[in-house]
Amino acid sequence: MSGKRLFTGQGDDGSTGLLGEGRILKSDLRIEALGSLDETTAALGFARSLTTDDHIARLVLRIQRELYQFMAEIAATPENAERFRSITAEQVQWLEQQVEAWSEKIELPREFIVPGDTPAGGAFSLARAICRRAERRVVELNEREKLTNPYLLPYLNRLSSLCFVLELFEVQKGGNKRPTLARRKAP
Repeated sequence: MSGKRLFTGQGDDGSTGLLGEGRILKSDLRIEALGSLDETTAALGFARSLTTDDHIARLVLRIQRELYQFMAEIAATPENAERFRSITAEQVQWLEQQVEAWSEKIELPREFIVPGDTPAGGAFSLARAICRRAERRVVELNEREKLTNPYLLPYLNRLSSLCFVLELFEVQKGGNKRPTLARRKAP
């Protein structure tokens, strides 16, 4: 082992630092939003580890890196917000382009689906659900603290749509022309 400590003990009182001055409680909404974004990144990493499509793996890695920038923006104190601003209209447009391009490769179901037809598809479904939670936390944070970047919410909204499309692609690539539908058909 290198001898480096992996903990400081500063958070033992239930607080954590931000990108700027001061500390806040780990129960703060900002930290909840950061945690949901971190979980989104982890779930996307899980999906990336399961896909056999190199293009999807590269696409997801780019998004994971962007989410770290997103988290820095959320973690910045108001006086540092502009310094850490990173999510742009171009990134939202890129996600829209990805949703459109991948949508052309799949058949969209006309009703809700049950996740889990393939490992990668299930992982993308998990990432989508966590991303939706992150979106809800960022909406709430924006309502309370008036975030200054208007592209944060559209970014998460488009990302969850992309996760859904990639789930369907993985399911259909896995041999299932149609995913398992939520509504059970009568025998």
